Amino acid sequence: MTRWGILATGAIAARFVEDLQLLPDAQVLAVGSRSPHSAKTFAERYGVPRAYGSWEELAADGDVDVVYVATPHSAHHAATMTCLTAGRAVLCEKPFTLDLATSTELVETARARDVFLMEAMWMRCNPTVRRVRELIDDGAIGEVVAVHADFGLSGPFAPQSRLRDRALGGGALLDLGVYPVSLAHLLLGRPDSIQSWAKLTPEGVDQNTGLLFGYDSGAVAALTCGIVGATPVRATINGSAGRIDLPDPFFCPSDFSIRRAGGQPQTVRVVEPAGNGYQYEAAEVQRCLDAGLRESPLVPHAVTLEVMELLDTVRGQIGVSYD
Repeated sequence: MTRWGILATGAIAARFVEDLQLLPDAQVLAVGSRSPHSAKTFAERYGVPRAYGSWEELAADGDVDVVYVATPHSAHHAATMTCLTAGRAVLCEKPFTLDLATSTELVETARARDVFLMEAMWMRCNPTVRRVRELIDDGAIGEVVAVHADFGLSGPFAPQSRLRDRALGGGALLDLGVYPVSLAHLLLGRPDSIQSWAKLTPEGVDQNTGLLFGYDSGAVAALTCGIVGATPVRATINGSAGRIDLPDPFFCPSDFSIRRAGGQPQTVRVVEPAGNGYQYEAAEVQRCLDAGLRESPLVPHAVTLEVMELLDTVRGQIGVSYD
């Protein structure tokens, strides 16, 4: 049985706890928040035995095997560092932090203290996405020549919204664009050329962003994200001998469509829809802990840092910075 601690009590923490209930070998033992009232309310709602009114108290609980960090982006570094220095394994929500430097610090701390650490890039743990990757590696659609992916929300969002608040790491890129970027990285690796453009909000965060990645192989990735209009939230992977289409939402699909050269499209269902989709990353964390691993082969530290480096480069090009 893996005993989980939940750090923060917002909507994503709630969805994660709901999905932990799908795993028979998972127990939510404790929840921690800077607000004792929020922690107690969350604990009562989900039947969590222990509620702590600070991050430090949660991190100090020696009965907790791993902590899920579900704070806003801007607090990921501080919350994860609190847990790592207390010897707690951590699953930290994406984006890992606000920049490469602080992400690197977390990875170095986890390695120095011999503690498990993983970014909660749930897309990489999704069985359907993993099956797509296997097919591509086996040459099912030939060589990947283009990836198209988008993630846009309609809004409008108020200036004080988390998505627009610069102090909270707001903007489309880190919250939404991390998915298209991560998909391109999963399939094509680090790009050799990065071009990007964005329209910024009055607060100084990106509200509509386009990215074009180029690869020496000749492949391209055309990616968009935004908080000004709902997009299909789909992805297309074009190969030299076929195409794979991932439906909405492409980062958490149950099936996909594959069309081999000269053939008709075929729908492949990998799993039946269940929960919110977070159970797969939770199961991967538990598998790693049971095996004594300090990082996941599905979401290794190197990938987290490479993706963060790409996001840093894009932010530099579009003029978004965080204090």
